[in-house]
Amino acid sequence: MKKLLVLALVLVFAISLIGCTAENTEGEDNNLPTEESSEEVNNDLSAEESSDENSAQTEDIKMGRANYAAHGDKSFAVAVVAMQGDTIVGASLDEFQFLPADQIAAPVPNSDGEFGENYKDPNSVLGSKITNNEYYSTHMAEEANATNTYAENINAIESYVKGKTVEELQTLVNNNEASDVIDAVSGATLADTSGYIKAIIEAANNVE
Repeated sequence: MKKLLVLALVLVFAISLIGCTAENTEGEDNNLPTEESSEEVNNDLSAEESSDENSAQTEDIKMGRANYAAHGDKSFAVAVVAMQGDTIVGASLDEFQFLPADQIAAPVPNSDGEFGENYKDPNSVLGSKITNNEYYSTHMAEEANATNTYAENINAIESYVKGKTVEELQTLVNNNEASDVIDAVSGATLADTSGYIKAIIEAANNVE
C-alpha cells in the first residue's frame, strides 16, 4: 500500500512538472518575433524611406529668369532655370545679337513689322543665335577656328549645370580662371563659358 501511495505521488509530481514546462515554453514563444511581425517592421521601414524619397521628388519646382551680358557688349543672353530646392534641375540659354538680315535663317518675330521699323540699319536685324546656329557657328569657325557649334556649346553648359547648386557654380567661376572653367565643362569651348554660367546663376538668384 505504501508503495502504491509513493508511486502515485511521483506520478502527480511528474505531471505537474510537465505542465509548468509547457506553460513556460508557450510564454517564451510569445515573446519571439514571428515571421509576420518581421515583415511588418520591414514594410514600415520601406514605407518611411519611400515617403522621404517622394517628399524630395515632390518638392516644388520654381523658375527663374535673367537677361545677362554674358559675351561682350554686342549681345545679351537670356537664361531660364528650374530649381528644386537648392538644386538646378533644368536650364535654357539663348543669346540675341544684331545679325545680317540677308544671311541668317530668321530674325526675331515682328522684325518685318512695326517693331522692325525701329532698327537703325534695316540690313542688320535682331536674331537668336540658337535659331541661327548654322550662321553663327560658321562665323565662329571662321573668326576663332571653333570646332564645336554654338548650339553644342550651349547644350554642354546646360547639361553641366543640371544637378548642381548655385553655390557650386559660384565657387567654380569665382575660384578659377576662364580657361579652367572651359576645361571643367565637358563639350564647351566658348571663351565666355564662365559668362554663360554667371547668367544661369543670375537666373537662379531671381527664383521666386
